[in-house]
Amino acid sequence: MSAAHRLAVKGGDPVREAPWPSRPWLTAEELAEFNGLANAMLATGETFTYQGEQEEAYCREFAAYTGVPYADHVSSGTTAVWIALRALELEPFTEVVVSCMTDPGGMMPIPLLNLIPVPADVAPGRYNVGPEQVAERLTPLTSALVISHIHGEPVDMPGIMKLAEERGLPVIEDCAQAHGATINGRMVGTFGTYGAVSTMYGKHHASGPQGWMIICQGEELYWQARRAADRGKPFNLPPGSTNCMASLNLNGNDLSAAFGRIALRRLPSLLARRREIVAQLREQTCDLTTVSLLPPPAGTECSHWFLDFRFFAERCSCPKDEFLEALAAEGMPGLAPNYGGAMPHLMDWFRERRVFGRSGYPWASPDYHGDRNRDYPCPNMLATNDLLFFTTISELWQDEDVADLVAILRKVDAAFQVGR
Repeated sequence: MSAAHRLAVKGGDPVREAPWPSRPWLTAEELAEFNGLANAMLATGETFTYQGEQEEAYCREFAAYTGVPYADHVSSGTTAVWIALRALELEPFTEVVVSCMTDPGGMMPIPLLNLIPVPADVAPGRYNVGPEQVAERLTPLTSALVISHIHGEPVDMPGIMKLAEERGLPVIEDCAQAHGATINGRMVGTFGTYGAVSTMYGKHHASGPQGWMIICQGEELYWQARRAADRGKPFNLPPGSTNCMASLNLNGNDLSAAFGRIALRRLPSLLARRREIVAQLREQTCDLTTVSLLPPPAGTECSHWFLDFRFFAERCSCPKDEFLEALAAEGMPGLAPNYGGAMPHLMDWFRERRVFGRSGYPWASPDYHGDRNRDYPCPNMLATNDLLFFTTISELWQDEDVADLVAILRKVDAAFQVGR
């Protein structure tokens, strides 16, 4: 066997040694915008502010893009979930059902508001929760749901909303990884009471190192979120009103908003290119035996923050870790064997109830009338982590990059098919 055909992990030549295209956040457009704002600041003697012209324009434009009337720019994803929960003014020591696979920042705001996080399992073979798994976690103490759309794949929001409406529960959609993903043409983040959309660096759409948008359909929901994001200021309340709730200063700012406005204009073409790449990959790898791209749920259009692959252990002559080692040796970028780093309820802070010192609160409070020692088994989550793996994707990939990825998958698939 020639070196070109022998696996790189066994001494052969890798399919690809060249680096994959980098994905810069700052472009010439953003730099020009920053220079313009900096020059204006120098000319007037003023400094960058928040809730100024740039931020207000960014919020209007983002709301129009998502198809809702209201948006507010805040400082980070974790704070957006916190703000949405605070705006809802949920009763302390009630329960909030939350996706078990999510960033810690998607779960930690719950106990920080003296609410009890209740992790729900994922749907079989997916990274997202499903209505059935959420329903299993509901109790008379449930006061809200926090639902994460993972890797750009939409959750079954019609099913989630049916369940929530039957119980009268507000829903917060965590769309950190799902910019522009849709269900039957409707964008994620617009189904729930609040949608939280990341604008952090590295995401499809960024307004800087950190940032986030809170979107909603109702005017009072919007003003309540504004109050929760800015120390309870009495926005849209009668004259003479004072700060109406204890909260924090979690505002966005004009400088980030200026960057975000430019990035927002690029978002549709970015998503279109990612979808084009995935369509090419799906077409050119549909006949592989050991691996396949995870198919999208019916009626959805994913935004592909990562590429999710299904591994067929029964068709492969080696275990998954060896298979991934071979893919990496051939040059496949950014491989991750599972989503193990995003299961907050298995982390020390959750297991040890490390929220408010060593008190064990909010679980330990006598005002919590649920089972404070309740276990949250998530067998689907464990099975999914065995079943799937993922890798990076960039809208900057050219056709030759797609061809290399296809060649890597084909080479490793051919080497490890059962019977070869």
